[in-house]
Amino acid sequence: MPFSPAHTQMFFKRPLFAVLLTCAAALAGGSAIAQSTAPLNLFGKGSAPVSAVVTTDQVKAELLAWAPEGVTPGKPVWVGLQLVHKPQWHTYWKNSGDSGLPTQLEWTLPAGITAGDIAWPTPKKIPLGTLANYGYEDTVLLPVPLTVAPGFSGNQLDLKLKAAWLVCLKECIPQEGEFALSLPVKGSTASNGGLFQATFDATPKSLAAGASQIEVKGQTLQVSLAGLPAAAQGKSLEIFPETNGVIEPAGAWQQAWKGAVWTAQLPLSPQRSESPSTMPLVVVADKAAWRLEVPVQGTWPAAAPVATLSPALEQALRANAAAGAAPVQSNSPPLGLLAALLGALVGGMILNLMPCVFPVLALKVVSFVHVKDQRARVANGLAYTVGVVASFLALGALLLGLRAAGEQFGWGFQLQSPAVVAALAALFTLIGLNLAGVFEFGNLLPQRLAGLQSRNPTTNSFLSGVLATAVASPCTAPFMGASLGYAVGLPATQALLVFGAIGVGMALPYLVASAVPAVARLLPRPGAWMVTFKQLMAFPMFATVVWLVWVLGQQSGINGAGALLALLVVMSLAIWAFSLRGTARTLLATLSVAALAFSLWSLGPYVIQELESSSTSARQPGQRWQAWEPGRVDQLTAEGKNVFVDFTAAWCVTCQYNKSTTLSDPAVLADMDAKNVTLLRADWTRRDPAVTAALSQLGRNGVPVYVLYRSGRAPVVLSEVLSVDDVRAELAKL
Repeated sequence: MPFSPAHTQMFFKRPLFAVLLTCAAALAGGSAIAQSTAPLNLFGKGSAPVSAVVTTDQVKAELLAWAPEGVTPGKPVWVGLQLVHKPQWHTYWKNSGDSGLPTQLEWTLPAGITAGDIAWPTPKKIPLGTLANYGYEDTVLLPVPLTVAPGFSGNQLDLKLKAAWLVCLKECIPQEGEFALSLPVKGSTASNGGLFQATFDATPKSLAAGASQIEVKGQTLQVSLAGLPAAAQGKSLEIFPETNGVIEPAGAWQQAWKGAVWTAQLPLSPQRSESPSTMPLVVVADKAAWRLEVPVQGTWPAAAPVATLSPALEQALRANAAAGAAPVQSNSPPLGLLAALLGALVGGMILNLMPCVFPVLALKVVSFVHVKDQRARVANGLAYTVGVVASFLALGALLLGLRAAGEQFGWGFQLQSPAVVAALAALFTLIGLNLAGVFEFGNLLPQRLAGLQSRNPTTNSFLSGVLATAVASPCTAPFMGASLGYAVGLPATQALLVFGAIGVGMALPYLVASAVPAVARLLPRPGAWMVTFKQLMAFPMFATVVWLVWVLGQQSGINGAGALLALLVVMSLAIWAFSLRGTARTLLATLSVAALAFSLWSLGPYVIQELESSSTSARQPGQRWQAWEPGRVDQLTAEGKNVFVDFTAAWCVTCQYNKSTTLSDPAVLADMDAKNVTLLRADWTRRDPAVTAALSQLGRNGVPVYVLYRSGRAPVVLSEVLSVDDVRAELAKL
């Protein structure tokens, strides 16, 4: 049940409207500079109130501090988030158990002040049906030590905290709050000393491992702890491993004392993904607790390739496994490597129909009329293929490397960055202007480079392949979703084969056209039609720019999209100026380059800013589609409701097509209402580790993904390209 706090938003001092006026004045050659001191709300809404206390229906959260000797280097300074839970509600320890997520703290501190890690108090085991969580009920304080550097000065210490927590009863609700607190540098803040001291008393005391050890035997951990204090001797102990997902928290286990040595047999989790060489443990006897870091011996069994599952999904998987059913239903059969390669190949071919790829392919094929040498055509086809395949392999290797390093990324991650989207919009504007005849690349390049370009058509073909991949790769075409989801769980070599198969599929039409002379003979003879066709292909490129600007608007807001459009206009002016000749080129090119540099400095920050993810926004009453959030599906299915989730992104063309056709079809929506289906939309336009983790649980690595959840049954994953009949047929089974 992963949850991530929203990214810190970026604020800029210059109002966008004033900057646009300044750019207009510069372009017009005027000397006036527009100025404004009024603040601009970049996010379309007021800032959330910030205080030391945030209250919800389930939790009262308060930022507390304790500096008994003032804010002085070398003296203790503690801050902490206190959570007061409503009865039976709970939040989570650093290892949340079968489900949940620890509370996360993000500090903003002045120079010379650094925050340490949370000193986690001892948790309790919280049973939940056949599962168990580790967490806190009633009141808990999560203390954090602050280090004051020598030379720190000032009259007060201003603290800011952004916290995110998951609070659960039967349903789970992700919540967050922003806190601010000012501490006097001189003087004591001793009023909270009792609260912090009580928390320190409840924090596990460090204990040397000594002769303690853990041995892996089959599907169990044989724990042997020696040297425990006298307060623990002979008592029944609780044990809490800090490493998440290693043992089954609710599983039956045995413990015994052999003299002064405590032993236990803990069942390994069937969803285990970690194989640590040392395990930090917290052992509890009555109200006393100790922490040990115990070495692990023996060979770990093979780890499960999936993430920890949410309670509803895990219960459905267990129920289906007991009945001998498949764990996750899908309209597609389970994939093997051969099927994944075939699906990737077909999906890659379909990518050629994207408006940003088709002009590249069409112009490359039309260029055959100028190439009489069959060997030269084949060489160009091979170079284009190498460019496409190499690009897909590079993206696949980067994705696998990032995921191996612990990052939560999925296929299409590059378009989750506003900077990448803006760069692609600029690139496709440049290509569109070239196709429309505004300029020729040879006229902009030095003569030596222009000659090199014309003498190396194979290099041009290779770069065309790289270009075609740049935007085509993120939008998973039909048959690719299952293949990519399957690929990320494979060894690196096999996974790269799947990524390479996508590239081969995408390059295959051009490769066949270049290798088969009959295709070249079918093309019309050279003539004026080629100029017209080239200019016509500029418009799909400009359409792609419109799409990219819209995508950026989803990431950076209307100000970011407006800033990008302004930059594209100034860039187009500079390109046009360089296509002139004589004195006009020198004068206008110099002015336009200066205007472009100024625009990049003044407008650039608005383009790359990232707004708060819409997946955590509040649900609006009366809306048919609600925002997906971690735990929301579990909550709804626990209430007996059916749930349909649309995993989507603004940069996914297939997603937008399905959204405007099948998902807007009156008959489909009527069936949804008749079956009491709650519609959730998980937006992956910007990076969201929670959405990435949810996709991984479903065996997918990109969007679109459509899932139908029913209480007590495994989720049904539908096809990436939805049809009205398929969706209505699945709804009829409810």
